[in-house]
Amino acid sequence: MSNKENTSEEIDLGQLFKLIGDGINKLFRFIVNFFKGVFHAIILFLQFTRKHFLKFVIAGVVGVAIGWYLDSSVQPIYRSSMIVEPNFNSSQQLYNNVEFYNELAKEEAYKTLAAALKISDKEAETITRIEIEAFSDENQKLKQFSNFVATLDSVSRSHISYESYLENFNNINAKFHKIELSSTNATVAKKCQKTIVRSIENNTYFNTQKITNDVNVSLSESTVKEQIQQVDSLKNFYQELKILELKRPERSTGTSINLASDNTNPDRSEITLLDKKMSLNYEIQRINQQKANTENIINVISDFPDKGGLVNDFFAKRKVLLPIILILLTFIGLLLFAFNRYLKNYSN
Repeated sequence: MSNKENTSEEIDLGQLFKLIGDGINKLFRFIVNFFKGVFHAIILFLQFTRKHFLKFVIAGVVGVAIGWYLDSSVQPIYRSSMIVEPNFNSSQQLYNNVEFYNELAKEEAYKTLAAALKISDKEAETITRIEIEAFSDENQKLKQFSNFVATLDSVSRSHISYESYLENFNNINAKFHKIELSSTNATVAKKCQKTIVRSIENNTYFNTQKITNDVNVSLSESTVKEQIQQVDSLKNFYQELKILELKRPERSTGTSINLASDNTNPDRSEITLLDKKMSLNYEIQRINQQKANTENIINVISDFPDKGGLVNDFFAKRKVLLPIILILLTFIGLLLFAFNRYLKNYSN
C-alpha cells in the first residue's frame, strides 16, 4: 500500500511541476510577443514617416509661414498683475466685479466697460481679459488653518483636521489674490487700478464694517494704554515702598508695611508687574498691526506696473502652433487614406 501511495504522490508532483513550467513558458512567450509587437509598430510608424516625410516638411513650412504672417499682423499683448488682500469678507464682491469686467471684455461691450473702469472707449477696446485667482501657498494655508482652529471650541477642534480643511478650502477664502489684466495697451492696467479697488470701498456694507472695526480697535487700544498706566503707577508705588523700607531705622518700633505674604519673595510683585507690562506691550503691537492691516477695505500688496510685460509665451505663438496643427492634420489624413486603402484591399 505504501509503494502505491508514494507512486501517486510522485505523479501528482510531476503534473504540478509540468503545469508550473507550462505557465512560465506562456508568460515568457507573451512578454516576447508583446515586445515584438511594439517593435513592429515602431518600424511601421518609421516607415510611414519616411514615406511621407516630404509632405510633413511642406505642412510644417506652410504652417510657419502662415503663423509668422498672423503674428506680425496681430497687435502684441501686454499682461499686468496686481496682488490684493481683501478685508471684511469682501473677496466675493471683488470676484464678482472682476468677472463682470471680464464678461464685458469678452462680449466687446466696450462702452459699458469704459464706464465701469472710468477709462476712455479706445482704452477699453484694448482690454482682452481680466481675471482673478487665489495667490496662496501651503504656508499661508497652514497659517489660515491655525487661525481658524483658534476660533473653535475644544469639541469642534477634535473633529476637524488639516486635510478636511483643505478639501473645503475655497479660492475666495485665500488671504491674497492676484488680479491679471491683458491688453494691447501697455499702460491701461495702471489706469484701472483705482477703479477696481474703489468699486469695493464704495460699498456701504463694507464701509460700515470698517467703521465698526476702527471703533473696536480704538476702544481696545485705549483700554490697553489705561492698563499700562495703572501698571506703571503700581510699579512706582512699590518702588517708593522699598525706599521707605530702606530709610526706616533697623530697630524702629513703628508700623511696617509688607504687601507680600510671609512665604513669598517681596520682589515677586514687581516681577509680576513687569510681566504684565510686557504682555500689554505685545497687545499694543498686535493692535497696531491690526490697524495697519485693516486701514483699507482692500489692501494693495503689489500695484499694477506702470507698463505691462509683453506676453511672449513660446507655445502661444501662431508660428509655433500652426506648424504643429498642420503636421498633425497631415498625419491623420494620410493615416485615414492608408486605412481606407487597406479596407478596399481587405477582401483580397
